Amino acid sequence: MKSKFELTKVKKAGMVESIKRYFSEERDEEIGDLAAMLILEFIIEEIAPVFYNQGVEDSHAYVGEKLDDLFGIMK
Repeated sequence: MKSKFELTKVKKAGMVESIKRYFSEERDEEIGDLAAMLILEFIIEEIAPVFYNQGVEDSHAYVGEKLDDLFGIMK
């Protein structure tokens, strides 16, 4: 299955390390690369689209407001 988000290997590796660090520091648990990668894949597939879509909606609202401002200067 193709991921909805394209990430470089370097970015993915950094995210995996962040997940491992979170588990170590916040939960006092050590998890391996595979477990961290599976968590990352879950986040990418299930959670990230919600934030992405919210960003698109926020951007649309912002641009819409700016267009309204632009139309307001018409003579």
